[in-house]
Amino acid sequence: MGVGLAVKELWARVAGGGAERRTKPGESAVFGEAVPFLTPFVAGGGRTAAVPKRTAANLRRFSEVPAARRAINVIKDRIACMDWRIELRQDVLPGEDLDGRKRALRAALMAPNESDSFRTLIEAVIEDVLVGGYGAVEIEVAATAEPAAGLKLYPVDGATIEVDPAWNGEAERPRYAQRAGLAGSMAVTPLLDAELMYIRLNPRTHTPFGLGKLEVAFETVTQFLEAHRYAGRLASNAVVQYALWTSDKTPEQHERLIRWWQDEVEGTGRVPVLHSAEKPEVLRFGAGTDADLRLEWQEFLLRMIANAFDLPPMLLGAVSDVNRSTAAELANEAFQQAVVPLAKLVAEHMTRDVIAKALGWNDLRFVWSDLDSRDETAEVDLQTKLLGAGVLTVDEVRAMRGLG
Repeated sequence: MGVGLAVKELWARVAGGGAERRTKPGESAVFGEAVPFLTPFVAGGGRTAAVPKRTAANLRRFSEVPAARRAINVIKDRIACMDWRIELRQDVLPGEDLDGRKRALRAALMAPNESDSFRTLIEAVIEDVLVGGYGAVEIEVAATAEPAAGLKLYPVDGATIEVDPAWNGEAERPRYAQRAGLAGSMAVTPLLDAELMYIRLNPRTHTPFGLGKLEVAFETVTQFLEAHRYAGRLASNAVVQYALWTSDKTPEQHERLIRWWQDEVEGTGRVPVLHSAEKPEVLRFGAGTDADLRLEWQEFLLRMIANAFDLPPMLLGAVSDVNRSTAAELANEAFQQAVVPLAKLVAEHMTRDVIAKALGWNDLRFVWSDLDSRDETAEVDLQTKLLGAGVLTVDEVRAMRGLG
């Protein structure tokens, strides 16, 4: 069944609006269905064993592999540790009580719900974005005298969210649905556009779902695990690299030699003493060197994983071709190619979905302060020159640096 037909049937079932609200924090919600990809990912080329499918469970299990976890943490921790601010949007006239609304909104985002801080909330969202291309936050605005005081943000499992591709922009028509509960008895909860912030990484026209960086590296991570396990077995002597070749022996003598070797030699550490008319020949299956561990192949796979996350291999431990002159340039490249685009995507969703749609404040926006300039010395020098030339005022420079 195609994704479009499945989604249409889903919305036909939930059109009555009788579904329950989503489970609140603390309640159990298990999602056992596969992420709705258009085509399942299976191995080709006549292989008998299929590569694991890109389900939500497999993606999250692969995210715990050291190489993938390192790539995710490099991006996620860098964004989560950034300083941020609420400022006036460009080319927009400020509304009433601008400073008061900015302080109230920042206080609401610093404690988005009863149990999360802004960092724990944004880390969970970025994790889902990198793993599966989906990041979801449920938005609730209680009726209070100060709108920002009633703002609550809850991180939601993005794999449980289904998107209606036929949504026409009507505010009262559900755009999303969440499947939560035990497999076989999942409750479908319709969600309006203003009730959910849904972040898609690598959006495409043929599917309403995004494409996560770990999805791109899925096959490479699978091969990396296979090579790593093989090397581990080989290094721990789980795979014997030699055999004894004897000729002109009867089956009885052959069985007797096997039993003698297993009882007297194997695992004992003693020197075996052989006495025979002919010297037995030793067959080696490997050279017994690091080449047998396929270390170069593993390093190549590590580089492919880094490419999927838009990171230089240096940040994943491949430092064979890195020196002092190129390390700083590679670190800056990682910041510009992997961190900046995702940070700006999150900031745009915070501005549009939380500030504009939920609160109705079209004159404010969410901004990451650390994206203005990565080089602190160059930033200070530029601001000093612009201040001395009269291009900027002291208040504008202080605002650029996130100061009051």
